[in-house]
Amino acid sequence: MAIPYSRTLFLGVSWYSVLIVAGILCAILLAEQEERRRKLPKDTVIDLALWVIPFGIVGARLYYVLMSLDQFRANPVSVLYIWEGGIAIYGGILGGLLAAFLYARRKKLNFLTLADALIPGVLLAQAIGRWGNYFNMECYGPEILSPAFQFFPVGVLIPDGTGGYAWHMATFFYESLWNLCGFLALWGLRKRQNRPGNLLAWYLLIYGSGRFIIEQLRQDSLYVGSLRASQWLSLIFCIAAALWLLWGCYGKNRWKIWLSLLSALLLISRWFLLNEPLWYGLVLLAGLTAGHTALAPLKGKARLFWLLPFFLDLAGLALCVFSSASFFPHLHTALCSVTLPLYLGWLSGPSFSSPSTHAKETEPCPPET
Repeated sequence: MAIPYSRTLFLGVSWYSVLIVAGILCAILLAEQEERRRKLPKDTVIDLALWVIPFGIVGARLYYVLMSLDQFRANPVSVLYIWEGGIAIYGGILGGLLAAFLYARRKKLNFLTLADALIPGVLLAQAIGRWGNYFNMECYGPEILSPAFQFFPVGVLIPDGTGGYAWHMATFFYESLWNLCGFLALWGLRKRQNRPGNLLAWYLLIYGSGRFIIEQLRQDSLYVGSLRASQWLSLIFCIAAALWLLWGCYGKNRWKIWLSLLSALLLISRWFLLNEPLWYGLVLLAGLTAGHTALAPLKGKARLFWLLPFFLDLAGLALCVFSSASFFPHLHTALCSVTLPLYLGWLSGPSFSSPSTHAKETEPCPPET
């Protein structure tokens, strides 16, 4: 399993293509369930798929090409060789959202409600599609030097250029697992997020927080300034999602919206302090203090909304400080991203209301205004 037996399934059809198609089909089936539950017009998802799929593929390829122009200058026609790999999921997301927006405008549907219906399946499709990177032997991380971690799926074997193979971090698997967990979270949240656009915001937050960390492990990323291009987008998506969720909770209370947003920005900024344990701890405490000031005191089980991620944060920080093993800094890095959506769940707690108390959830999709 550490080395794929073949890049193709049969008759020259690549595993990469098969897995992408399988992911798209799963996303359509799940979106059709949401179409019925949200009382969208019949066949909305099928019609929308005819827009989203081509826009998503073109956007994914265009994003990759723009970020890798040197690779295509010698043979420009190779831009069309999409079966050889070379698509960027962020480009696909942006292209798909553009298609959904244009479709919603044309059909006079609410774009945010439409996006909420699609987005859980999109994350599941990403979890499936990431395995195409395994068969293409791409999107891997740094070399694994410790024999204790030289096994699949922690690592994969990649040609080292000398006729042999070397163990590298299986970042495609890390992201696939993250996306699968994110899908389960979105699927559980979908009936409790009644404000249009909230589920889309949770998608941007969950996927963006994982991608920001995983991206810095990859060996094939492209830099824009001091950060990789995908890290910039992840950062923008997380900040935008936090602003949307918190504004929906506290928009009528100016001091609460500013304090909760300050808390969210401080918690997001931990990503840049992973190698500075003292500053990391101080910023974490400042973020939690701002959040507690904005929120009413939590009692009973509600305390778990911030206690659980806080203890995870402390555990990761302690392992990073008091252990010399190279594995623990990576664990601390992962915990930093795991805890971010949990902290935002705490800050946006008022949005988690019982679906039975809201009639809006069962009403037809309102028109775009």
